[in-house]
Amino acid sequence: QVQLVASGGGLVQAGGSLRLSCTASGRTFVNYDISWFRQAPGKEREFVAANSWSGGSTYYADSVKGRFTISRDNAKNTVYLQMNGLKPEDTAAYYCATGWGTTPSAHEYWGQGTQVTVSS
Repeated sequence: QVQLVASGGGLVQAGGSLRLSCTASGRTFVNYDISWFRQAPGKEREFVAANSWSGGSTYYADSVKGRFTISRDNAKNTVYLQMNGLKPEDTAAYYCATGWGTTPSAHEYWGQGTQVTVSS
């Protein structure tokens, strides 16, 4: 199996930026597409962005398109989520997961989550 560790969350003012990291260990990381999801209190987990195993394909939720950028460095077993122009509605726990797709149940391995809080 593969273990994922998400990091980089924090408290930021609206309009600010954060970069999240998802670092993998275990099975060969390069074989996996990686996605980011987020979950705010009282809400369902929602898809944010996905990155193919080669890094050649990306996909974003409409709510973050143009503000967030997903990328990866396979040499470092890490996928990044650069978040710019943050809004209070981006406040959530952010999770990375193996796989490609907008449905959480389609993803096998998950990181532990990192909290992002955007103040107005």
